[in-house]
Amino acid sequence: MDPKELRRRFETLTTAHLTDGCLRAGVPVRCAPAGTRAVVPGGRLAGRVRPARHAGSVDVFLEACELSAPGDVLVADNGGRLDESCIGDLVVLEARSAGLEGVVIWGLHRDTADIRAIGLPVFSLGSVPTGPLRLDERPEGALEFAVVGEWTVGPGDLVLGDDDGVIFVPADRADELFTLAEAIRDVERRQAERIREGVSLREQVAFGAYLAARAEDPSLTFRAHLRMVGGAIEE
Repeated sequence: MDPKELRRRFETLTTAHLTDGCLRAGVPVRCAPAGTRAVVPGGRLAGRVRPARHAGSVDVFLEACELSAPGDVLVADNGGRLDESCIGDLVVLEARSAGLEGVVIWGLHRDTADIRAIGLPVFSLGSVPTGPLRLDERPEGALEFAVVGEWTVGPGDLVLGDDDGVIFVPADRADELFTLAEAIRDVERRQAERIREGVSLREQVAFGAYLAARAEDPSLTFRAHLRMVGGAIEE
């Protein structure tokens, strides 16, 4: 999926729709840790992962920009550290000038006011005034993959972010996952509209029938019932 098509299809979806799509497709749900949020509320991004593992020097991010293609997202791995920031306004400006769609930081940023003014979507664990406090040896594969929480991601992955946080999906299954997410979105929209019209969600998903069936078969899960009746609450 090219960057323009990716942005177009994500425009009417949320990361929640896509995680539900992953569940339905049997694809591991890979969320950045809770607390990874947009510097500007309402920020959204979607693009191919351009990884960079930070060791104390900004050069790794400049090199990542040098290697990037328009539409990539810089994924900066600073090990989730909360004692230093690894990215400020200059790197964000450089990322924008290189045609990147945004920045995701497994760690902290600084220069918050300037980053807000730049306008490029940036997601991080928060901010702290200090920059890097050390200069370590660059790790092997610093530009080949990044670690975000428990997940290792690279150019074979897409990264998507919105008000709920950040997720990663395999690029080679993007079309399948987006199609599933779009179907889930449409079902949920119809359900929400019917609730507004006075038809309860319990009625829509035949909840009474589920309770009766579960009494007969305690192994029946609500998720299995939803699949039978076409609901989309859980995935």
